[in-house]
Amino acid sequence: MSDTTPEAPAPEIADTARTFLVVVDRSAEFNTALRWSCRRVVNSGGTVALFHAVPHVEFQHFSTVGELMEHEAKTEAERLLQQVAAEVHRLTGKFPELYLRQGDTLPELQKVIVDQTHITMLVLGAGTSTEGPGPIVSAVSGKLAGKLDIPVTIVPGDLSEERLDSLT
Repeated sequence: MSDTTPEAPAPEIADTARTFLVVVDRSAEFNTALRWSCRRVVNSGGTVALFHAVPHVEFQHFSTVGELMEHEAKTEAERLLQQVAAEVHRLTGKFPELYLRQGDTLPELQKVIVDQTHITMLVLGAGTSTEGPGPIVSAVSGKLAGKLDIPVTIVPGDLSEERLDSLT
């Protein structure tokens, strides 16, 4: 019987194991987080995953109006994710994973991170306005600090493309 030691995973396996989750919205800092994640994938392997939550519509007077509003919001969210997915493919040559959820952003984001154990990092862009870094960045550095079991990377939202490219 020969003595065998486990071998390190092949590079292509190790590369695909790295998944960068980016929260999709229409903020300027989102674009910075997306570009950073795409550059990391190009330079070190892995994949990008995109997350977006559609809040429940609270319109109680006419249920059909509320259902129509929810349907329109979901359709718009799907359109947004498809546009961003096309950009990820353009930048990386790979299609991203897509996670579209119905509900409040923070609880749904936590569920995706718990359920999708292959996700290895959450990437967020920090807002640079006087209003602060943004609600998700504030939450992960506040009430969610220590409750996520993956690293969180916060990318300054005002980095130029050239500076981002030099950092990744």
